Amino acid sequence: MFRSTLLSLCLVVALAFVHAGSSDVLVLTDEDFESKNAALENSLVMFYAPWCGHCKRLKPEFDKAAELLRDDDPQIALVKVDCTEGGKDTCNKFSVSGYPTLKIFRNGEVASDYNGPREANGIVKYMRSQVGPASKELKTVADYEAFISKDDVAIIGFLAESDSKLEKTFGKVADKLREKTRFGRTNNPEVLKAAGQSADTIVLYRPKQLANKFEENVVVYGGAFDRDDIEKFVTKESFGLVGVRTQDNAKEFKQPVVIAYFAVDYKKNPKGTNYWRNRILKVAKEFSDDFNFAISNKDEFQHEMNEYGIDYTPSDKPIVTARNAKGQKFIQSGDFSVESFTEFLNKLKAGELEPFLKSEAVPDSNDGPVVVAVGKNFDEVVVNNGKDTLVEFYAPWCGHCKKLAPVFDELGEKLKNEQVSIVKMDATANDVPSQFDVRGFPTLFWLPRDSKDKPVRYDGGREVDDFVKYIAKHATDELESYDREGNTKKTEL
Repeated sequence: MFRSTLLSLCLVVALAFVHAGSSDVLVLTDEDFESKNAALENSLVMFYAPWCGHCKRLKPEFDKAAELLRDDDPQIALVKVDCTEGGKDTCNKFSVSGYPTLKIFRNGEVASDYNGPREANGIVKYMRSQVGPASKELKTVADYEAFISKDDVAIIGFLAESDSKLEKTFGKVADKLREKTRFGRTNNPEVLKAAGQSADTIVLYRPKQLANKFEENVVVYGGAFDRDDIEKFVTKESFGLVGVRTQDNAKEFKQPVVIAYFAVDYKKNPKGTNYWRNRILKVAKEFSDDFNFAISNKDEFQHEMNEYGIDYTPSDKPIVTARNAKGQKFIQSGDFSVESFTEFLNKLKAGELEPFLKSEAVPDSNDGPVVVAVGKNFDEVVVNNGKDTLVEFYAPWCGHCKKLAPVFDELGEKLKNEQVSIVKMDATANDVPSQFDVRGFPTLFWLPRDSKDKPVRYDGGREVDDFVKYIAKHATDELESYDREGNTKKTEL
């Protein structure tokens, strides 16, 4: 019976791959995602939109990666779901808000977001690292010593016995966080003795190069053996008081966050890096309940510093920036010192600082069919204009944006006498308000007149008639020239 069921399941999955065409990528929809994805031990799912430029660039790499992974054992399946057609409900279920969004699943459950490379060989290497045990078994004292000597954080579960409830819980945590942190486990009494730890204990080890007098280098988990609590412990303690922020982990540092940019380099200049980090730590310790803290390499994050108007950093001293819980930006003026840094944080905490706003100049004339928004006038022309609003965030170099420009102009002309505003904003030259999740270009949002705090992402067609039908249907008040279906109203003679 079991053999027959297994063969049937394999046949279902095989047929799904055939249905996908010549590609080895499995195409799923709302009708079959839950059942067929649950049958896959390991899968990487791409949630996409057909019109998305980033998705189009990723597709051939995704197809190639699927081909390279075809015969892997254990199996690694690559799956895609169209969020604009048959997969809308599935995409909503997994809170997909931008395209493409990639997530790793194990037996149908989300294991983690995919934060790896976007080219075929990188995808293959990354996904192969995701299979197998999420935590390394430390069989000997030598294994333990080698494991904690690496230059990144290590989490070790010291277990009373194998196959215990704690080991299973620890394994689930390791499985979910494996791409971010190294996990090890042992129940060898000699290893426990060498480590000075008692059985059924979870311990976090920070790398020796980050050792400092302001925080413990070895942190013992003191909570209940609950999966969520252990995850929170690992996430909170992994970076310490002042984390080393890189391109790979930048998204892990949540607002409110304070970042110091300087020549961070633990390979070539660990002593110089820690010289400044220790000074930041000294101050951060007093504000750890108010902000998250990080250091970043100024060259690696020059694009980010440009968002604060910083194009050149002549000094070796840290440049300090911050974002509060609302996403507003701030920059510390003057040279860095322990005293000036403390003063900056005190004022930031008290709300006494003026936020930094990147903005083009407000247009002298703004009476065209499409209203131009910049950082300084965004509230005026979008939030407080008293109209339903469709806003496009674009980039001047974006081909899809250039193609959309005449369509938007025609749409603006058609609706110029309606209580609807058509707006565009160069998102590369102006700060985009935090409530708009712009990950690619163009990105469009619909803002109903009476609920501007709840922008709705527009994922419909890109022709004039598509926009007219959408706006006619969703407008707060019925349009003067179009009915709710988007049909032109007949003019009474």
